[in-house]
Amino acid sequence: MDGSALEPVSLDTVLAAVGKEIGVSPWRVVTQEMIDKFADATDDHQYIHVDPVRAAETPFGGTIAHGFLTLSLLSTLAYETVRPLEGANMGVNYGFDTVRFAAPVKSGARVRGRFKLADVNVRPSGWVQIAYDVTIEVEGSKKPAVSARWLTLAVLEPREETA
Repeated sequence: MDGSALEPVSLDTVLAAVGKEIGVSPWRVVTQEMIDKFADATDDHQYIHVDPVRAAETPFGGTIAHGFLTLSLLSTLAYETVRPLEGANMGVNYGFDTVRFAAPVKSGARVRGRFKLADVNVRPSGWVQIAYDVTIEVEGSKKPAVSARWLTLAVLEPREETA
């Protein structure tokens, strides 16, 4: 949420949007270079990700992105799409209630995120827990690559008392 170029929205606007789709991100290409760098970062070099010749012999017909690579794209897809909460000075991932990897993302495929605001919980501490029902769609695929219930936390700046 912090640093987004998108115009912030009020807490009241966010609360009114619960249950509604709030945005669809631009398409993003998942390149073999991204897949290889993710393999290096996670030390997951399974051939279906990094060996195009051997992966071509699988039912996938070529290399595919790691499920966790696809999932990790949610951060940037949200940054490009979801308007930040007005007065929030920090936002963090809180986790996932559910995550499903329903379809592979082949090297060179285009993906985008679709965001539905599922729930908002304003805590007395000033933290706001926001739940999104998200899908990562693969261009040309009937099934999404990922569907998840994603939880985030935003910290609202304390409001100054007026006399």
